[in-house]
Amino acid sequence: MNLVKWDPLRDIEDVTTRVIDLLANPLRQRDGGRESLTVADWAPAVDISETAEAFCLKVELPDVSKEDVHVTLDGDLLTIAGERRQTQTGKDTLVHRVECSYGAFWRSFHLPSPIDAGAIDAQFKDGMLTVKLPKTEVKAVKGIEISIH
Repeated sequence: MNLVKWDPLRDIEDVTTRVIDLLANPLRQRDGGRESLTVADWAPAVDISETAEAFCLKVELPDVSKEDVHVTLDGDLLTIAGERRQTQTGKDTLVHRVECSYGAFWRSFHLPSPIDAGAIDAQFKDGMLTVKLPKTEVKAVKGIEISIH
């Protein structure tokens, strides 16, 4: 058995590296301490509001087509996923800056009360996805795909 001298600076460096990685990649999925191999490329902004009758989510999805967005409800977990595709530029085009994020995205939200899965309404207009989730006393069915109008 080899004895290794304790080096507090090495431990501080290890912790710092983990914190920086966590802050740089906040969307990385973790399962029991292990990282998943899938990572979202970006995360759209979401506003969530609630009334006595329903929850309402508004998701900013500029430059995303309705066909590239999928909304699913699995028990109390609502997931919005999709992809924003980057337009191809010609060989003669000189790109000076790219600040927009492109690629796959997903957001998942645990809902605090049961949802009437049959009455969910999802509308997509002008780059804004609005999902209305009526509350109910009955638990939602598992694993349904919600159609977007």
